[in-house]
Amino acid sequence: MVEGIALEPVTAWLSERIDALRPPLEFSLIAGGHSNLTYRFTDQTGAAYVLRRPPLGHVLESAHDMGREHRIVSALAGSAVPVADTFGLCEDPDVNGAPFYIMGFVAGDVLHDAAAASALTPQQRAQLGEDVIDVLAKLHLIDPDDVGLGQLGRKEAYIARQLKRWNKQWEASKTEEIPAMEEVSRLLDEKMPEQVGATIVHGDYRLGNMMVADGAIAAVLDWELCTLGDPLADVGYLMNNWILPGEEPESTVPTTAGDFPDREALCARYAAATGRDLAGINYYRAFSHWRLAAINQGVYKRYLVGAMGDQEGVDLDTQLAGVKYKADVALELLSG
Repeated sequence: MVEGIALEPVTAWLSERIDALRPPLEFSLIAGGHSNLTYRFTDQTGAAYVLRRPPLGHVLESAHDMGREHRIVSALAGSAVPVADTFGLCEDPDVNGAPFYIMGFVAGDVLHDAAAASALTPQQRAQLGEDVIDVLAKLHLIDPDDVGLGQLGRKEAYIARQLKRWNKQWEASKTEEIPAMEEVSRLLDEKMPEQVGATIVHGDYRLGNMMVADGAIAAVLDWELCTLGDPLADVGYLMNNWILPGEEPESTVPTTAGDFPDREALCARYAAATGRDLAGINYYRAFSHWRLAAINQGVYKRYLVGAMGDQEGVDLDTQLAGVKYKADVALELLSG
């Protein structure tokens, strides 16, 4: 028995929708935590599929909307952005206790850290870096209306809406004054650039959310934060996660394995593909750091008041220090 899967009703639901399915099915959890849960399951022929559902326990429905995620991945099928095939959405909680949707299983590896990236050859890492930015450019060149996603969210005033949302989150969760957070908020509002166009924004575009095979992206994963808005927010977020060897000695993100293109090369490649000016990308990098600091502060406070359950292995001092560090980096990017 696998927690989060009601085997009999789920199998019955799947059998009605996938003609080739041959039960009994075997499930295993491949990604858990506080985000959406991902399970791999196989039938008796060895055919593999993926089931995505919200985390166990009480969750905010708006933060774990299976219908929205299924809609996005289905809409991008057949586009220039590689995604898994979808096989159906179940919105009846009586089947599995929560909504879920089914995708095809994409073979490959998720590069969660430098050790995983080191398994690739230097040439594959270089090629993968180019593919990462090329796929992002392709995503941002898709007209949302052309793939049925024109009503996914508001297209205008993306940064302004994000500032309002995360300022509110910060005020609700802060446990002490962090002057850099307040100053960054002020500068982000003061220096806000004009939004040029509105595209599909992934919201969490990084190597850890991609299935990689043979030095290329086999599928972009984890679309739960996707919306419409300013495409440069995705670029800024990616640049913050694109840490090269020696930049942050304690970082273990995949790119610290070396042999990936640097940020300047990626930005030049993106600008050439999209025609967008990235001269002000540090603004978006600062926004991304500030936003993540606000998110992490919320996590810190939930741990602090015991709302996250088991705190074993959680260093609250380190968690708070991380919030302050991101605020400082954001301030430096805006002031530099």
